[in-house]
Amino acid sequence: MDSKRVKQILSSSAEIEVTYNGASVWIDRLNEDGKTATVHLRGPLEERSDVDITELQEG
Repeated sequence: MDSKRVKQILSSSAEIEVTYNGASVWIDRLNEDGKTATVHLRGPLEERSDVDITELQEG
């Protein structure tokens, strides 16, 4: 995924499925470097992680 698509997902009102290493995640924000994003797993645990956006998959 690229930073443009991350921004589109963040601004969308639709629920867009995104996965990281096979796990479904929510994108919280695109970080200032434009190469990483803060995400958390969908579900009760809200542990946040900074991940490389190239490792995020849509759908």
